[in-house]
Amino acid sequence: MLKGFKDFILRGNVIELAVAVVIGASFTAIVNGIVTGVINPIIALIFNAPELAAASVPLGSGRDAPDLLYGLVISAVIQFILVAAVVYFALIVPMNYLKKVQFRKKAEEPVVVEPSAPTDTELLVEIRDLLQAQHNARYKADNE
Repeated sequence: MLKGFKDFILRGNVIELAVAVVIGASFTAIVNGIVTGVINPIIALIFNAPELAAASVPLGSGRDAPDLLYGLVISAVIQFILVAAVVYFALIVPMNYLKKVQFRKKAEEPVVVEPSAPTDTELLVEIRDLLQAQHNARYKADNE
């Protein structure tokens, strides 16, 4: 049971996943900073709210009426779009390019065709011919 776990850990996928999580967390902090510090204030200015998260519409009259906080949704959508764009342009596009280059290299490499091993039938025919040649040589030597 522990050997299986050790093999799983040392396979490499777990380490790559851990690196991806750490980089993703750091990247999320950067995107959150950009959204909170730059984009949210600009959008809050458009909606005339002190901050984007405070942009809301009251759902009723009175002091205890709940508010529909559409600013939080807009902020989350912007953050998602930014993360998706950076992941696409920073990771996906370069990986697709590298795969395309690798595919071109493999396509340009000459294909080396190794001679195939003879089939069983071909081997048996060859053995038969050799035995026949030996038999003919003996017969010829005996009759001389």
